[in-house]
Formats: sequence, C-alpha cells, structure tokens
Amino acid sequence: MGPVPTEAPAVPTRTSAPRTRGARRVERLCHATGVLLVLSGLAHLVVFAVDGGPWEGPVSWRKPVTFGVSFGMTLIAVTWITSYLRADTRLRTLLLAVFAADCVVEVGGITLQAWRGVPSHLDMATPFDTAVSMTLAVGGGVLVVLLTVFAVVSFRHRPSGPAGMDLAVRSGFAILLVALASGAAMIARGVVLTRTGHQEAAYHSTAPLKPLHGVSLHAVLVLPALAWLLSRTPWSEPLRRRILYAAIGSYVTAVVGAGVWAALAY
Repeated sequence: MGPVPTEAPAVPTRTSAPRTRGARRVERLCHATGVLLVLSGLAHLVVFAVDGGPWEGPVSWRKPVTFGVSFGMTLIAVTWITSYLRADTRLRTLLLAVFAADCVVEVGGITLQAWRGVPSHLDMATPFDTAVSMTLAVGGGVLVVLLTVFAVVSFRHRPSGPAGMDLAVRSGFAILLVALASGAAMIARGVVLTRTGHQEAAYHSTAPLKPLHGVSLHAVLVLPALAWLLSRTPWSEPLRRRILYAAIGSYVTAVVGAGVWAALAY
C-alpha cells in the first residue's frame, strides 16, 4: 500500500507589499497628517456653528470643513491602498511624502482665506490673493500627477492583497481619475472666466461639476475598504466578488448620474 496523500500546505495570502523602515515612517507621517486635516475640518464645523454665516458660496466655513475632512480621508486612504501596489518602495515613499505636503498646502491655503473672509480659489483681487489662488491651482496639478502615477502603477501590475482587493483598488483609482478630471475642469474654466473679467461667473461656474467631483473622489477609500471587510467574513469568494461587483456597479452608476446632471446643468 502506497503512502497516504496529504494536502499541500496553504500558501499565505500576501496582504501588502514589503515595506522598508523609511516607507513605514512616511506611512505613519501620512496617517498622522491625515488625522490632523480631518480634525481641522471638524474644528471648523464648530466655528461655523458658533460664527454662522452662509454654508454655500465662495466665502464660507464650508470650504475648510469639507476640504479638511476630504483631503485628510483621501491622504489616509491613498497611503493605505498604495501598500498593495507592486511599486518601487523608494518611489512610493517619495510620492507619498510629496502628496502629504501638497494636502497640507491645499487645506492650509483654503483655511487661511476662509479666516481672512475672501475666496480661496479664482480670487485675483490682490497680489496676495492671486498668489494663494495660483498656489492652490498648482497644488491641484501636483495632486493630479501624483494620483495618476499611482493609478497607472495599479493597472500595470496587479495589486496584492486579499481576494477582490486588486479589483477594488483598480476601480477606486479609475473612478478617482474622474474626480481629478472634473476638478481640473472646474479650475481651468474658472481661471479663464476670471482672466477675461467674469469674476462672479467664475465662482458659479464650478457648481455643476461639484457633485461629480465629490461622488467620484472617495471611491478610492470606499471600494478597497469594502473589499477588506468582505475578506474578514466567512462568505465564499464567489459571493464576496458578486457583492464587490454590485458595489462597483452602484458607484459607477452614481458617477454617471452625476456626470449627466453636470452636462445638463453646465
């Protein structure tokens, strides 16, 4: 009688790319910075409750609230999900450090202008306001470049992680590119209107694209977080993937709906 066959040992699932001490250090820095930005946004919600004033419009406490929370969450999310990318560790460390600094500059400039009681974007009223506005515009361009690089890496090399994480990361970055494109379109159109003497029209020109920008911005957090949560359930992999596909489909539907609304209202 031959030897009794035994099952092959299970291969452990690789949950993230290997990280050096420098990578771990920049991750801690990014996480801490993200938390501080979120807290800054929430603190200005308290300021709004005390001080009052309009919630909408180019001058309001809404901007430091929404930008602080949004940038903080995005920084934390991007730091986390890029750990699943098969990218050069030094390149990822550098890009994350620049990304964190850029997030601070963006939120800092917006918050400064809110306290000064002037618009943060598209404001060319004084040399200082112009400098702040152009700094924010350039910072937005840097964000587009950095996040596009991460998106390209996610599609060139399949991300690691639990089942479904590769699909979630790629989908999140693909939808994030829509947010970047809509944000760039808002700034570009606003700058053109401002330069041609239509300041008030410039402030209102961004309204149709704001829902599209806001909806598509956080897919990079929501979809990978869902994939991670599903990996902790006892459900079968086919079921988890069906749920993830449904979530991605729902998110894409929301983005398309916001895009159609923007096209009709533009």
